[in-house]
Amino acid sequence: MGAVVADDGPSGVKAPDGGWGWAVLFGCFIITGFSYAFPKAVSVFFKELIREFGIGYSDTAWISSILLAMLYGTGPLCSVCVNRFGCRPVMLVGGLFASMGMVIASFCTSIVQIYLTAGVITGLGLALNFQPSLIMLNRYFDKRRPLANGLSAAGSPVFLCALSPLGQILQHEYGWRGGFLILGGMLLNCCVCGALMRPLEPPKKAEAAKDPAEKKVKKKLLDFSVFKDGGFVIYTLAASIMVLGLFVPPVFVVSYAKDLGYQDTKAAFLLTILGFIDIFARPVCGMVAGLKWVRPRCVYLFSFAMIFNGFTDLMGSMSVDYGGLVVFCIFFGISYGMVGALQFEVLMAIVGTQKFSSAIGLVLLAEAMAVLIGPPSAGK
Repeated sequence: MGAVVADDGPSGVKAPDGGWGWAVLFGCFIITGFSYAFPKAVSVFFKELIREFGIGYSDTAWISSILLAMLYGTGPLCSVCVNRFGCRPVMLVGGLFASMGMVIASFCTSIVQIYLTAGVITGLGLALNFQPSLIMLNRYFDKRRPLANGLSAAGSPVFLCALSPLGQILQHEYGWRGGFLILGGMLLNCCVCGALMRPLEPPKKAEAAKDPAEKKVKKKLLDFSVFKDGGFVIYTLAASIMVLGLFVPPVFVVSYAKDLGYQDTKAAFLLTILGFIDIFARPVCGMVAGLKWVRPRCVYLFSFAMIFNGFTDLMGSMSVDYGGLVVFCIFFGISYGMVGALQFEVLMAIVGTQKFSSAIGLVLLAEAMAVLIGPPSAGK
């Protein structure tokens, strides 16, 4: 990864497991927070959009769906861009796209225009930031990689707890147009995070010793050879099936509590409980996964997390009062945090550093359809 054009991880470069890696981790924390929390945070503006454009809730919900679909579905495109241009340039362009989409959306006069701007353009910008940040994080950390992945994954619940109240304040003070404009300005911080992604430089001796023929070998823009790995195929299938139901409880638990007759504020507090538990579950799980006797068996811990999450859903479906829903949210927050902290650590362990940029893009593409049809199918 000594040059911008070829974003490789040369064998002569050892992951520092610290140093500038902590700055990279900080940037990844912010990017992860924006990427996962932003599609949910914009939902606070839906009522004003419904009132202004005379549309239904399902019409506005497509904004969040398009954002998530772009985040997952453009995985291969991000892999190609990273392998061609490097992580830092891709993230800088992505930050500009993410900001530009929200700024232009603040001037839109129809919901279709918002789909294209806040949905497609901002979603593409977030995708161009999310995937490269994970690639850089996994190159800067080796021994401490499970902890690093856990800490960066904690950005999602932290930003969700922060962006939702902020969105309500912005809507109240400036309306949805002013809120979109300010959020667009905030997304420019993705460019700052991109600037932190400094490429690892190989030792000069190792660089000089390289065979000239080896230097001319071009890296594949998208490496499909990962499908020859049985472990990767199993992981992709399992992750796609898991994602069908993974996002359903956070989407519907508040509405379910309202249907049981509880007040709006009391119902919304369930999501706060879930997010608060999730904040601590991710780094703690990362620390546990980094233990010497656990790390070689990390894939089994991830399997347990998926089973635990599914079992929690089954038990939660039997909740008939508020106390049962609180207990469900606590255990779901733990299992949800475990899955979030381990999913990319396990993928890296399966495919290795060299193929990770292509593997993560292909996995996200496989999960994109499940992300789109999961919550609506559960709703029906």
